[in-house]
This record gives sequence, C-alpha cells and structure tokens, in this order.
Amino acid sequence: MTLTARADVPTATPERYAKQLVAHLGRKVAFADVDSPAGPGSAADIGDARGTVVPGDGVLVLLAEAPDEAGLAQVQDVLGRHLERFGQRQELVVEWIR
Repeated sequence: MTLTARADVPTATPERYAKQLVAHLGRKVAFADVDSPAGPGSAADIGDARGTVVPGDGVLVLLAEAPDEAGLAQVQDVLGRHLERFGQRQELVVEWIR
C-alpha cells in the first residue's frame, strides 16, 4: 500500500518556485521530469519515498508518496519546509491533504 498526500499552494509564480525548489533540493537528490496525475513536473526519490513538484496555473502542486508514515512525513517536511522558506515574502503556506 502506498500512502499519498498533496498540497496545492496558490502563488502567482508557480514556475519560479518549482524551479527554485528543484534546484535547491537537487543538490542532494536527483530530480527527473515526470508526468504526474497533477500534470508534468519533476520528481525525486527521498529515501523510500517520492516527492513531486508540479507547477500549474496559479498553483504549485506538491505530491508525496511513501510506503509508510515515516517516509511520507519526511517528504512532506522536506518539500513543505523549503517551499515555505523560499516563499516567506509571499507568505506561502503548505497544507497537506491525504
């Protein structure tokens, strides 16, 4: 069974934040282009889990998938914490929905 969570983060510049997030996290994990259920984006394996970043129209979609609660929490923390830090000026808030 795979656990999943999604965060839709409204922003006027989703492409910019996606690029910044992928570039920053790409120093530690390898991102690849993917077609996700939310659309084309970039995904990386973080431990046994996977994080996906998808820029949309006025929204940045974050997807987390993992085989267990610990892995899901790790992906949510990594993607959410970094995006909120990058988006402090726009007061971006990441709220995950399972």
